Amino acid sequence: MELSVAHPAVKAFMCGSFSGTCSTLLFQPLDLVKTRLQTLQSTVQPGSGRVGMMTVLLSVVRTERLLGLWKGVSPSFARTIPGVGIYFSTYYSLKQHFYQDDRPGPLPAVLLGGGARTVAGVLMLPVTVIKTRFECGRYSYVSVSGALRSVCQTEGPAALYSGLMPTLLRDVPFSAIYVMFYSQTKAALPSEVGASPSAPLANFSCGILAGVLASLITQPADVVKTHVQVNPQLRTAEAIRYIYTEHGAQGFFRGALPRSLRRTMMAAMAWTVYEQMMAHIGLKS
Repeated sequence: MELSVAHPAVKAFMCGSFSGTCSTLLFQPLDLVKTRLQTLQSTVQPGSGRVGMMTVLLSVVRTERLLGLWKGVSPSFARTIPGVGIYFSTYYSLKQHFYQDDRPGPLPAVLLGGGARTVAGVLMLPVTVIKTRFECGRYSYVSVSGALRSVCQTEGPAALYSGLMPTLLRDVPFSAIYVMFYSQTKAALPSEVGASPSAPLANFSCGILAGVLASLITQPADVVKTHVQVNPQLRTAEAIRYIYTEHGAQGFFRGALPRSLRRTMMAAMAWTVYEQMMAHIGLKS
């Protein structure tokens, strides 16, 4: 099917998938470092902020070489390419159905972002579980398909949905907050900026601003999600108690720097690429 004759929602899916591919390839090392920081054993005391991040990054390069920073990129692609496509096509379909040509306000933007992320998050959770396990370094999976078979055979299919609640508690608020701030900051820009050659840079800057706040608010849920998916015997409440007992309140913000960098940059790039591609093919994003 040629893009020019495809259904608008299919076009949105393809634009979203392309934007997700670019951002995943660039920022996978930050996701791996974030996962390693969050799953450090209690006997290891990483430094705070940039020190902890750099310590883990250098350790990965020393023990697994430079390409080790892209460990887990295969499940990341398997999750992000269809996942971002599903997210943007759902977002586009909901926006066209409920708001059509109207510019949604803050509350509608929250509902659109949260609704699209719920659909994508539930559908892609099995691959998210595999991706987290690849990155943590505790499992010796060879491929995504092999990992899926191994989990189903040894732990049962239900293990592929471990961490569903903290995942949704992380991703749905992140997307809702992000879309709200992104859409409102874009709307506040002078109209001549949106029509100028610097529009992509302005959109990217709006995305950075929205992403920082959304990342920090949802960081505790991300830490809980990682522990549940790496240790599927833990329930959400047990993971929360474990993190607090072992690391205190600051444990819920382990990996905040690499995650904030990655999520902010990925979201900003994905939305910028998506909107430019949609404009190129004549659709309003």
